[in-house]
Amino acid sequence: MKTIRLFAVSLFLTALLAVASFAQSPTKVAVINTYAFGNEKEGITKYVSAVTALNNEFKPLNDELRTMQTKLQTLANDIENLKKLQASNPKAVDATTANAKVDEAEKLQRDIKFKQEEGSARLERRKQAVLNPIMTDIMKAVQEFSKQKGYALVLDIGRLSELEILLGLDEKADITKEFITFFNARPATTAATPASRRPMCS
Repeated sequence: MKTIRLFAVSLFLTALLAVASFAQSPTKVAVINTYAFGNEKEGITKYVSAVTALNNEFKPLNDELRTMQTKLQTLANDIENLKKLQASNPKAVDATTANAKVDEAEKLQRDIKFKQEEGSARLERRKQAVLNPIMTDIMKAVQEFSKQKGYALVLDIGRLSELEILLGLDEKADITKEFITFFNARPATTAATPASRRPMCS
């Protein structure tokens, strides 16, 4: 943990030096919050639509897992009640019935784990295929927007805040909304080729 903290501090010092050097010249510096891209009401339409489509695609699996988890909880409650009943009156509990419920619960638990792991892997592949080209397009648009507006440096305020190295910010430097408006107004672009697909944020 100390290593990570020291590394973060070194990054922060480097960023400070970079910003300080720009501050001595008329060069413009701005920040964009990439986490705002996914805002359903004010985010990047293309990105939000893709995320919504992925959520809809995996909704049946999520619903199935939810049903299985509810059933598992019911079985767990039944087993617990049988244990209490057996403790108070051993003859009142049929061992075969109790063991069958335990076996059913254990199998269901394994099934849930398998479906969760398989689903997570499939979701990750779909995210790479669906979202990465969009993020590549967004990155290109950031470069285009920066050049148009004369910004020599654009920082990701979302990442900086996550690393807890953002000490202060002039709200005028935040161009997130302006960039989102710019991107949403652009004509549809051709999807990036597989070789150029690089994620900008997770």
